[in-house]
Amino acid sequence: MVDEVIESYRDKRWRREPDQQVETVTDAESFIDSVGFAYALTDMRSVCPSLYIAVCARRDARMPRNVQKDPESSHTWVLKDQMLRRGRVFYAKLNNGRATFLAKRLLPAFYSVWSVVPSEKKLSPEALAILEVLRKEWEMASSDLRQAAKISDRKVFSKAIDQLQACFKVIPSDVVYVPKFTYIWSLIEARFEPELLQPMPREIALQEIAKAYLTNVGETACGDLARITGLSRVEAGIGNQALVAQGYATKLAVGVYRLSNLEM
Repeated sequence: MVDEVIESYRDKRWRREPDQQVETVTDAESFIDSVGFAYALTDMRSVCPSLYIAVCARRDARMPRNVQKDPESSHTWVLKDQMLRRGRVFYAKLNNGRATFLAKRLLPAFYSVWSVVPSEKKLSPEALAILEVLRKEWEMASSDLRQAAKISDRKVFSKAIDQLQACFKVIPSDVVYVPKFTYIWSLIEARFEPELLQPMPREIALQEIAKAYLTNVGETACGDLARITGLSRVEAGIGNQALVAQGYATKLAVGVYRLSNLEM
């Protein structure tokens, strides 16, 4: 069970209180800037801040089965699209399969960990074909990109796009609904400044990711950091142990860490 100190802490960090509710795109960008990273459309069942929870502004936010008719999930989707177009925060599906927002300050850390895994030699032929097209065109709608890359199977195309997002090579830069729904895909360097895409030492990157997560949750359970971010258990441990060495975190048990400045 999560104690009330931690729940109250998360209420403020995750904007689970009515007076902190995310309503506009500027509210949403401010929220991402504050937490550093957040999922897009997850609810109370994930131990991570999310845009959907901040839109609902309550602890018991739970995604309904029929999201199309739910005003909160619909509004979250609209805000997601607006942020995607504005490009002031990073948005893509990361290697854990979750659509995730990153504040610009954390982009170098995430980029350093995942941009080289897998290397281009390990990308699928379809992913390499997409990458080759985008390096010539810079941006393209899904259907046009699939045709240009000569990928006939939609599922194969989606899998290749997911692979490219996971290693920080391709991002959605816009979304179009008329005449039909489609994402516009771009190279990451077309959207973000070169200095944000410069690798830092891996140990420092792991520490920054661990710090951002612990700052958001107050206390982690065993395996939380790895599960939420997609890090391996070993890498998550390296990041958390660095926070303990700094005095930023206290280790309560194996895999359990708490912010040092929180009440026990």
